Amino acid sequence: MKKTTFASLSMMAALIFSSCGSQPEKTSVTIFDEGLRYCESTYPYEGGLLIANFGSTQLDPLNTEGKGYIVRYKDGTSEVLIPADGNLSGPRGMYLRNDRLFICDVNKIVVYNLADREEAPRVIVLPEGEAFVNDLVAEGNNLYASVTNTGHIFRLDITDPAQPGEPELWLEIAGPNGLVIRDGVMYVASYSPDGEAKSEHVIYRIGDLQNPVAEPFVTVPGQYDGIAFSGDGKSLYVTNWAPAGISRIDMQTREIQPVELTLETPLVGPADMTVADGKIYVPDLPNSRVVIFEE
Repeated sequence: MKKTTFASLSMMAALIFSSCGSQPEKTSVTIFDEGLRYCESTYPYEGGLLIANFGSTQLDPLNTEGKGYIVRYKDGTSEVLIPADGNLSGPRGMYLRNDRLFICDVNKIVVYNLADREEAPRVIVLPEGEAFVNDLVAEGNNLYASVTNTGHIFRLDITDPAQPGEPELWLEIAGPNGLVIRDGVMYVASYSPDGEAKSEHVIYRIGDLQNPVAEPFVTVPGQYDGIAFSGDGKSLYVTNWAPAGISRIDMQTREIQPVELTLETPLVGPADMTVADGKIYVPDLPNSRVVIFEE
């Protein structure tokens, strides 16, 4: 029954996506996979990219193996920026301020000082049951963290990034995953932790961060993961696991247009993407690779 429901929703989403406009020509891509092991998240860094890897024996987002690490990628080459030191197991969304790199990891947020790699990272543990800490985004001195399994978004004070405040519950929403903010407005990609995309798993808009109320921005259900603004700010890119793919949403019309890619191996689990300098970087988690293409 579970498989039938999931397939039906996937087919429905695929049909709606395909009917939202003429099909574009397929876009050529570059694949980067050197030194990657179950990469879930990307983040712009010094003209390049940070890539978060589980490094685990098997693909398990909730593993506790402590093999997680961060790779720095730039101009086709890479190096390990943060090696596996036992503090990371399932690193996901990242945020950088004043050399402090905040990283979501299972039930906590780990903060590294990139200006002093010898300094022990600070660990911010979320309340019991908050097991799928997923993404981070900031507005002013407030850092927001999504937790997919509980439907919670937490807020932390990062006035001093070296001494962040304790997380406080800010909003409840169905399956919050990827987060972005622009001009004081937050957009949330919703993902169902049980694998079945329901009517509430859509793209949400929160127009007032002081008095947050989540309203559907796009009502096509899916297993939405990553979300990012286009370079010109006129569109949102979203990744979806059901069906696996990338779509572009017009901010004015809310029209959804699938991004067609030329890939020998299809996407399986497109996750927390980055748009930077005219390129889109999409980690394909199960395939341990980052798919790169022009906007």
